[in-house]
Amino acid sequence: QLQLVESGGGLVQDGGSLRLSCAASGRISAINAMGWYRQAPGKQREWVASITRDGSTNYADYAKGRFTISRDNAKITVYLQMNSLKPEDTAVYYCNVRQMSLTYWGQGTQVTVSS
Repeated sequence: QLQLVESGGGLVQDGGSLRLSCAASGRISAINAMGWYRQAPGKQREWVASITRDGSTNYADYAKGRFTISRDNAKITVYLQMNSLKPEDTAVYYCNVRQMSLTYWGQGTQVTVSS
């Protein structure tokens, strides 16, 4: 099938930056979109940003102006550049891929923003 591996999470100071990466492997054909979700303790998983196969991007309101999603089609990798991080951004961040009727998730990478 398709496998996703995230990396780049960690501990960062309030106002700092992190860059998350998600590499896809396996059967990578017919990918409609790639994106990022996050889940904080006690909260539901929420959408962060997405990028479609034509390169168009969309962001959650809280991410606009701070986060940037991009992709490398040759590597089938999606990135999330996160700047001006806030403590409320602390969550497990998950890579998401939609391939035809299927949805795939990465294992998640922890992002912790200290005050």
